[in-house]
Amino acid sequence: MPKVEIFETKDGSHSLLLPEMNETYHSTHGAITEAQYVFLEKGLAHYRERNPDQQVIRVLEIGFGTGLNAWLTALETNKSMESLVYTSLEKYPLAKEVTDQLNYVGQLGDENGQEVFDRVHAVAWNEQQKITELFSLIKVETDVFQFEVEEAVYDLIFFDAFAPSKQPEMWSPEVLAKMYQGLAQNGVLVTYCAQGQFKRDIKSAGFEIEELPGPPGKKEMTRATKR
Repeated sequence: MPKVEIFETKDGSHSLLLPEMNETYHSTHGAITEAQYVFLEKGLAHYRERNPDQQVIRVLEIGFGTGLNAWLTALETNKSMESLVYTSLEKYPLAKEVTDQLNYVGQLGDENGQEVFDRVHAVAWNEQQKITELFSLIKVETDVFQFEVEEAVYDLIFFDAFAPSKQPEMWSPEVLAKMYQGLAQNGVLVTYCAQGQFKRDIKSAGFEIEELPGPPGKKEMTRATKR
């Protein structure tokens, strides 16, 4: 695992700096704020609203990172009636001494926060594990290039890779076509990114895109649907 440095974002929650890339894991304007807005509100809540009778939602995350999105999704799933199966890819898992220092639990103040956070990070890689009664997690130690995506399996994709300026290969037409293949009909991909080339490429992959207002510090974000 490359060296990382913990720092505090503007909403008080931690993120990580990867010095060798000069890249952060989350927005400096607020790690929790960004995750809740982009992935839970514009992704999960949006999908639920349009599919209220669905009993099981399947999510694929590109970039487990600090586990923030998975943890927040697990807590949110506890408030719902449907089950959620969450698959997350991460080529370079963080060491326990790093994740133990993250302050997300104290920032959110959820009574189940610590127990769920600990389980999210403690469960074994590469096998499905039940985190709560309704939330199952599969952490896969790989990258998007090596991961074999089955056709039309996922309802939601949380695309949370490093920025295109830092890892352009992650946002390539080939990867976006793979994401399209993996989504079920009317499945949704959400990402903080609104770069022009990315939007052109994701349209070319077959997606119908929406340009939405971004989280604090960003003018726009993107939501894409497989029609």
